[in-house]
Amino acid sequence: MEYENSAAFAQRLDEQDTLSNFRNEFLIPQHQRKDIIYLCGNSLGLQPKAAQQEIATQLGAWQNLAVEGWFQGDAPWHEYHKQLLPPLANIVGALPHEVTVMNSLTINLHLLMVSFYQPKGKRYKILMEGGAFPSDQYAVESQVKFHGFDPKDAVIEVFPREGESTLQTADILSAIEEHSDELALVLFSGINYYTGQFFGLKAIAGAAHEAGAYVGFDLAHAAGNVPLALHDWQADFACWCSYKYMNSGPGGISGIFVHEKHHQNKELNRFAGWWGYRNDTRFKMIPGFDPEPGAEGWQVSTSPILLMAAHNAALQLFEQAGSIPALRRKSELLTGYLEYLIEQINQQQGEQLFKIITPKNKQERGCQLSVICKHNGKAMFDHLVSKGVIGDWREPDVIRLSPVPLYNTFTDVYEAAHYMAEAATQISKA
Repeated sequence: MEYENSAAFAQRLDEQDTLSNFRNEFLIPQHQRKDIIYLCGNSLGLQPKAAQQEIATQLGAWQNLAVEGWFQGDAPWHEYHKQLLPPLANIVGALPHEVTVMNSLTINLHLLMVSFYQPKGKRYKILMEGGAFPSDQYAVESQVKFHGFDPKDAVIEVFPREGESTLQTADILSAIEEHSDELALVLFSGINYYTGQFFGLKAIAGAAHEAGAYVGFDLAHAAGNVPLALHDWQADFACWCSYKYMNSGPGGISGIFVHEKHHQNKELNRFAGWWGYRNDTRFKMIPGFDPEPGAEGWQVSTSPILLMAAHNAALQLFEQAGSIPALRRKSELLTGYLEYLIEQINQQQGEQLFKIITPKNKQERGCQLSVICKHNGKAMFDHLVSKGVIGDWREPDVIRLSPVPLYNTFTDVYEAAHYMAEAATQISKA
């Protein structure tokens, strides 16, 4: 598309947008009696209006049915999570029995590593991206220490080349091949939280398996954002949060994927709990863990219904929008427009005040652009906030901006860039 740097052009794109009505399904905070320009879905998605009603419905069931709500009412809690699985499977490219919802992201990462990090002999190392989100680093460090290894030896990190901000797929695959006889697990995020790079997960999964290792993905910044095909890619496991691009509330419930090829593997360790026990005999309370078939067999604790209610409301919007394919088309246009406008600012200023470190190739990124500010970055970020533009700041010099297709408009993007240009003129060299 040939973009134009004008409010009229942005408005025309909004008028042509077949998904524009979904913005009305969200509650948008106000700034000086106007909707804020919210470009922070990479940290916390906006609240769907339907979340309040769905949570209220479940509070009503609690009020009117009390404990009988587990087995009575329009949506008995004992089976409530099952309605979430088909839309969730559509989002991550899985079969419904390969996914479930439970716990929070890092808890699930630990539980899945119990099963899929099984060091034996010289195969005890984990390969991951350098600069992964700290929670993943801490989880991996503690897992290898739990097994008696030194993280400095057992954890292999792959970093970008000198002078580059993002990883090259070839370097990831080369590192896997180089350490192929030592690897127990390859663990990558789907999208790097800092740079916004969408990794070549299919290629990584293939290389990991060729090396004889398991492969797992942390999809915190990818689920609900970019096309995923976990089943077809033969990923062994994955986990994600729901509060970013899936708009399911702060600290919202997490989800997991376990490929069906592992569902009957009794050699896999797992930390068991009663909610993962076979559904048809769970209430007999007999000794000896017999897991529910599928990913649900990795569940541990009783379902948190109110968290699931918020998640359910958000997932229904994905279904109504046509799930990821329709959203992806708009996302590429929105992010591309933001990129174009930032480049326009640099041209107008005669220097690269804003350096985008997120890959230019749209196949290697999602909604997010990570922008290095050459001068006075924090002051420029604060200027955006003062104008009602909400992104987020990452030390030492990066602003992350994420136009989300479910609720952001092309006018949002145009106005955000207008305030960036204003900051460039007023603040950048002050």
